[in-house]
Amino acid sequence: MSNSQYETYGTQPYETFDTFEAYEPSPAYDGLDGYDGPDRYDGPDGVDGWDVHPYGAAAGDTYRPAYETAEPLVPRQGTPETAVPVARPRVAGRAARRRRGRSADRPDTSVRRLLPRALVVAFLAGGTTAFVAEDKAVQLTVDGEPRGLHTFADDVGELLAEEGVEVGAHDMITPAPGAGIGHGDEIAVHYGRPVRLTLDGHRQEVWTTARTVEEALGQLGVRAEGAYLSAARSQHIGRAGLALDVRTERSVTVMADGRARTVRTNAATVDEAVRAAGVTLRGQDTTSVPPGSFPRDGQTVTVLRITGGRETREEEIPFEVRRVEDPAVFKGTEVVEQAGQPGLRRITYSLRTVNGVRQKPRRIGTELVREPTARIVKVGTKPMPTSVQGADHLDWQGLAVCESGGDPGAVDPSGTYGGLYQFDTGTWHSLGGTGRPQDAPAAEQTYRAKKLYTRRGAGPWPHCGARLHG
Repeated sequence: MSNSQYETYGTQPYETFDTFEAYEPSPAYDGLDGYDGPDRYDGPDGVDGWDVHPYGAAAGDTYRPAYETAEPLVPRQGTPETAVPVARPRVAGRAARRRRGRSADRPDTSVRRLLPRALVVAFLAGGTTAFVAEDKAVQLTVDGEPRGLHTFADDVGELLAEEGVEVGAHDMITPAPGAGIGHGDEIAVHYGRPVRLTLDGHRQEVWTTARTVEEALGQLGVRAEGAYLSAARSQHIGRAGLALDVRTERSVTVMADGRARTVRTNAATVDEAVRAAGVTLRGQDTTSVPPGSFPRDGQTVTVLRITGGRETREEEIPFEVRRVEDPAVFKGTEVVEQAGQPGLRRITYSLRTVNGVRQKPRRIGTELVREPTARIVKVGTKPMPTSVQGADHLDWQGLAVCESGGDPGAVDPSGTYGGLYQFDTGTWHSLGGTGRPQDAPAAEQTYRAKKLYTRRGAGPWPHCGARLHG
């Protein structure tokens, strides 16, 4: 069927639909001259030859027949974003005037035939208007990739679900998912990306919607001027994120050899910062902070010039004293069985001079030369006898006062005699005593003096012996 039986419209300025279905004319149509052959549609007076169809079809698209009693649709006045199609009463054109002239003698037949068809066209036009009003043209940009869409979604969240766009907690959606959608709106989805950031030695994981390293640094507020970056500024950040090491430029002052040097550096260690200041460490030289530590902004590092050597010294090791009980020795008596001997060790010290100041020697090694020998002392536990037959009745206290002034530890000026009764060592041992007499208890000294008296009488005390008899 030729399209000459249908009205052809131009391009609508709002949006374009597919070619509409062509409708067959009513069988009762009797060929009224409602069309102008190959000419364009005769629109209302003053609007002949429309270039714009209110539904937005392209020129050449086919539509329902335009019956002369149907009311054509024309655009409402306003901007393309706000205009919607509305019905406007048809104004007679040239074709309509010719038809009225030819069919003036049969008005009843044409009215009966055209009135139902006009109602159908008006109904279809109203439904299409509602359809067009619900449809919205929007632009959706997902991670920097824009695309134009037509949607019936009421809000952003519904549109994203409709388009299969999944978002997470770290993604950014503009406007918010609950915001409504209007014709011409722009919706943007920016995916979040994890960045394992080491900033000036501090490690942390942050999220960013930036797609390059440079954009991420800007979002995170990192001062990148003069900074060291482990990745190029233009490097793309994928959805999986990346690891990024950033060392910002810092001011470090290096004190060395009596001079201060301040440098701007993005060094990773104090040692690197010292070298950047033009200072060389030699031998045992070091710094006031660990050379491998991270240099902080405004930090002062002092270089320590170190010289020195080693020194070896020998030291005695004290011996221990072990006391052993002996039931063969009278109680209160101690006998040294083994003399103690100190040990010997050799110690090596490190000697250092730091920036001209001698430091306290530091022990760096020890060598054992000789083990110490313990001193062994026997401690008597045998009860001391208090009587000697034939000597108990004598005045032993008077003799002791005369010989030593009553002092058990007294020793004569020559060092030969000692104790209460001034025994010499040989006599003391012959009486069963051990050690020196002045070291024995007073009771033991008196007991052994009584034994000596029973052997030799008062002869051993030529000057004081008479005191024994009062």
